[in-house]
Amino acid sequence: MDKRQIKTKRSIKNAFLKIRSKKSIEKITIKELSDEAEISKATFYLHYKDIYDLSASLGTEIIENILRGISDPNSILDDPALFIREFINACIAEKNMIKILFSGSQNYILADSLEAAIKNFILELHPEYREDLSFNIQLSFTIKGAYYAFIDHLDQFEPYTLIEELCKISSRHPFF
Repeated sequence: MDKRQIKTKRSIKNAFLKIRSKKSIEKITIKELSDEAEISKATFYLHYKDIYDLSASLGTEIIENILRGISDPNSILDDPALFIREFINACIAEKNMIKILFSGSQNYILADSLEAAIKNFILELHPEYREDLSFNIQLSFTIKGAYYAFIDHLDQFEPYTLIEELCKISSRHPFF
C-alpha cells in the first residue's frame, strides 16, 4: 500500500472514530463520514464496502492487539490466572477504542469475537477437545466470564483489584 492509501485509510478511520464516539453506528452515513474525512464517497468505497465493514476492520485490529497482549493463549489451560491477568490488561490497553467501537448495539460483538479467536487457537493446538462439551463450556466461561465480570464491576472497583479477584476465582476452577 502506498503512502497516499495509508493516509486516506487513516483519515477515514479517524473520522469514523470521531463520529462513532458521538453516534450509534446505525446513524452514521457514508456522506457524513466522507465529509469529515475530506474524501469523496467513491474514495470511501475503494477501501470499504460500508460502515459496518469499516467498523469490523477496526474491531479486528483491536482483537489482534488484545491477542498480542496474551503471551501464550494456551496458558488458559495450565495457568488460568496468568491468562486472565494478561487478557484483562490487554483489554484495558484498548479501553478507549473498545468504548467507542463496541458500544450500543455492538456491545456483545467484542466478547464473542475474542472468545471465537481464543477458542480457535486453543482447539487448533488441542483438536481432541473440539467435541468435548465440558471443555468448550469451561473455555467460554473463562473467556467471557472474565471479560464480563471485569466490565460489569469496573465502575465499583479498582481495575487491578478486580483482576486479582478474577485470578483467585480462576485458580479455584482449573481446566484439568
